[in-house]
Amino acid sequence: MKFRCAGLTPESIVDGPGFRFTVWTQGCLHHCKGCHNPQTWDMNGGFEADTDEVFEQIINDPLLDGVTLSGGDPFYQAKPMAELARRIHAFKDFPLNVIAFTGFDFEELIAQATDENGYMELLRECDYIIDGRFILEQRSLELKFRGSRNQRFIDVKASLSSGSTVTLSDEQLSLM
Repeated sequence: MKFRCAGLTPESIVDGPGFRFTVWTQGCLHHCKGCHNPQTWDMNGGFEADTDEVFEQIINDPLLDGVTLSGGDPFYQAKPMAELARRIHAFKDFPLNVIAFTGFDFEELIAQATDENGYMELLRECDYIIDGRFILEQRSLELKFRGSRNQRFIDVKASLSSGSTVTLSDEQLSLM
């Protein structure tokens, strides 16, 4: 499945816990003041990529702990990102978790989910999300994997199962 890609980082230690492959999706309408990646805002920028080719790159690195979907905002391309995440979870040679960074709030994604936008499809394939727009005035370099204090590290599976948002603390993240 094709998607707009801003770039790929095959070996990252800063985009979530462990050793990660990061997919930088192209396109974001949040336009957060102080955004770290404003070059990813243009919905038509970047380049066309294929989930099959990206998947092949991912499974060729047995040292990976997981895959991070970032951007841009992967939820603007929820269907191809869900397809990629589904394939990652189905790959049994070495288990990988999937994390997505999004400017949407978790509750906002659920409330706005439709079959057409694929938000729930991608949420169901994510193990964790970091949600919320980056707020420059709440920026902190002390937070694990988040840029501003309003952002949450959410256990998606536990949240969907319980019907309420389950967040992880920095202490819990240190154990991952």
